[in-house]
Amino acid sequence: MGKRHQARELALKVLFQLEGTEDDPEEVLLYHASENGAGEDVTNFARQLVDGVIDNRDRLDAIMSEASEHWKLDQMTKVDRSILRIAVYEIAIDRKVPTKAAINESIELAKTFSGDESGRFVNGILGRVAATAT
Repeated sequence: MGKRHQARELALKVLFQLEGTEDDPEEVLLYHASENGAGEDVTNFARQLVDGVIDNRDRLDAIMSEASEHWKLDQMTKVDRSILRIAVYEIAIDRKVPTKAAINESIELAKTFSGDESGRFVNGILGRVAATAT
């Protein structure tokens, strides 16, 4: 497993825990990094993703809502919402990773943490986001 994949997995765990809480993002990140034995480079990339998602959450949610024709954000599972926020951040805002790589990584995270159906769901939404982000 590559370091960027590990960092996205770490960011997912952090964002999942932070949703609906007032926990300190840095403390949550350091806790999960320690639990997963993440190195400094993995932790730093995860921190960039977490900070990017937190700082742009309203914009990310607006993009996701527009791309999701039949699902409101509050109908999505917490895991799927967190995965989508990371990917939409990478695709529409950060733009340092090829869109295809961000989508593929998100599908893998969805299959691992949410199930095969979630992989298809995430792929569908991100396909629409990618079509409008280019």
